[in-house]
This record gives sequence, structure tokens and C-alpha cells, in this order.
Amino acid sequence: MEMNIAEIFEKSPAFAKGIWFLLLGMSFWSLTVATGKWWGFRKAQKETLKFAPEFSQFLEEDNLTEAINLAEGYKKSNVARVLGGALGEVKPLIMDGTITVSDINSVERAVERNMLVEIVSLKRGLAVIATVGSTAPFVGLLGTVVGIINAFSLMGSSGSSGINAIIIPIAEALIATGLGLGVAIPAVWFYNYFQTKIDNLTSEMTYVSKEMIDYLIRGVSGEFGRSRFTREFSTKAQAGSSPISQ
Repeated sequence: MEMNIAEIFEKSPAFAKGIWFLLLGMSFWSLTVATGKWWGFRKAQKETLKFAPEFSQFLEEDNLTEAINLAEGYKKSNVARVLGGALGEVKPLIMDGTITVSDINSVERAVERNMLVEIVSLKRGLAVIATVGSTAPFVGLLGTVVGIINAFSLMGSSGSSGINAIIIPIAEALIATGLGLGVAIPAVWFYNYFQTKIDNLTSEMTYVSKEMIDYLIRGVSGEFGRSRFTREFSTKAQAGSSPISQ
């Protein structure tokens, strides 16, 4: 006896149909979230590839103003949003021509805050994909168990021991298992892929932010961004050495 999926679906009980629709809904949900996140990561990566070299170049040229403007201009790059948000918070402190150790500490704390916010944003939606990947096989298994129970119940009530009496319930049970696995496998793949992307983006944000902090630290002891503490100490040292030199 030949059967197709449509015939099996038509002869399946309401519970089995509900399992199928539930799994298809879970698949659509996870694929929608995964597609949105993939597109967002793609846009962010393209902007970051443009932003990072330009930002590093401005730091090498001691052009902090242009570096800040550049970071504020890239809205889709995760790295630029972290640095732009951090620099925006401390911009009044470091744009007056002086950078102190306290200012650098403020920048570090601002970077950490913005990075935490950005990581939470990057992970948004992963719980959906992880939930689908971990629960879809069990939903399919539930359909399988119920289908097998229905098969044996039908065989017992009909008094027939032939395979034809239980072939449709067994088929619906196996389809539920296969559908559950078919939904779960792509979801697990997507979850691992996005988790790796988030780890890479976190490394990029950490690297570029450390590069900026190193630049500010060099500015404390250099002519650019010379700290108030350094200038005051030098002034007092010169005033204190005058009597001795005489």
C-alpha cells in the first residue's frame, strides 16, 4: 500500500497534527531569528572592517577629535558603538586638552559598561534558537510515543495483528521524530555559529578598546594630553629647586 505525506497527515489524529504544526512553528521562529541575527552580524562586520583601520590611524596621528567623530558615525558596528558610547560619556573630560589618570579610569569604566550592554544585545535571540534546538527532539519524541500508543490501541481494538492496521500510526510517529530532528539540527548549528561570532566580536571590541586606552595612557606622559598632575608636579619641582640652585 502506497501512501504519501498528505494522506498520512489527513488520517492522523488531531494531537499528531498539533505536534506537526508546533514543530513547524518552532522551525519558522528559530529560522526567522537566525536570519535576522545573521543579517545584523553581516552589516556590523562590514562597518567594523571599515571603522577599525581608520580609528587606529587617527589614534596614531594623535587626532582624538576625528577618532571620536568616526566612532559616533558608525551606528551598526558593534566595536564603534562601544567606543563611541564610551567616548561620548567622557568626551568633556578628554577634549579640554588634558588627560589625567582619573580620566583614563573613567574611559575604562565607560568601555566596560558599553561592552556589557553590547554583549547583551548581541546575545538577544540566542535563547530562542537554543530552546528550539534543545526541545524540538523531545516534542518529536512526544509525537512518536503517542503515535505508537495509538498504533497498539488500534491493533487491540480491531483484533487484527496485521501490519496494515498500524502502518499509518507508526508512520505518523516516525514522521514526528524525523521532523523534530530536522528542526533541532539547524537550530543547534545556528546557535553554535552565532556564539562563535559573538566571541569573535567580543575579542574585537576588547582589542580596539585596549588600543584606545593604551593611546590615552601614552598621552598622559607625552606632550599631547599631558596630565594636570604631571604639570603641577613639574611646576612645584621647579619652584622648589630654585633656592637650592642659588
